[in-house]
Amino acid sequence: MKRSDIFEFFRRLAEANPSPETELEYGNPYQMLVAVVLSAQSTDVGVNKATRTLFAEVKAPQQMVDLGEEALKQHIKTIGLFNTKAKNVIALSEQLVRDFGGEVPQDRESLMSLPGVGRKTANVVMNSVFGAETFAVDTHIFRVGNRTGLAKGKNVDAVEAQLEKHVPGPFRIGAHHWLILQGRYICKARTPECWRCPVVDLCAFKAKVLEKK
Repeated sequence: MKRSDIFEFFRRLAEANPSPETELEYGNPYQMLVAVVLSAQSTDVGVNKATRTLFAEVKAPQQMVDLGEEALKQHIKTIGLFNTKAKNVIALSEQLVRDFGGEVPQDRESLMSLPGVGRKTANVVMNSVFGAETFAVDTHIFRVGNRTGLAKGKNVDAVEAQLEKHVPGPFRIGAHHWLILQGRYICKARTPECWRCPVVDLCAFKAKVLEKK
């Protein structure tokens, strides 16, 4: 995709949604970190259902440690891989208390030192909470990047590198959210809804679905 087309691609997405936000519900940076860890291989809707009662009770790392792993499991048992996630959430909470004064660090290296936090999770937290220009490539962004020609790559690291290189300055903070929403609601995996896509004419996908089925 040409540089001018990339600018126009994001300009249109920004025009349609000027203030994109994560669909995960949270009240502070710590709750956002926990929500993102819980969202791995799970839907935001499912995570939000589980965390509403949890976050009413737990707002800080020490409160999570005091809650304990077994009680946490009861809150999140509807989420996939909840046993492993509960263990990681308790462990990262303990580390936040021990090493970071109970505060969520803002840099990628420190975030990735926490149990259960990989590069994608760190990027999401840095972008959504701290306004960093990061590109967390999930399945939606990987698909949209490759399908449209915006950011082609054989793996998530390659797609992230392309986005890092080519996303224009005015759109770098919002790009992560726009692309996720595009993949979640329009550029869907099985049948992309090209007939209502605002960037369909800029897209390199050859098998466009131009009529609603």
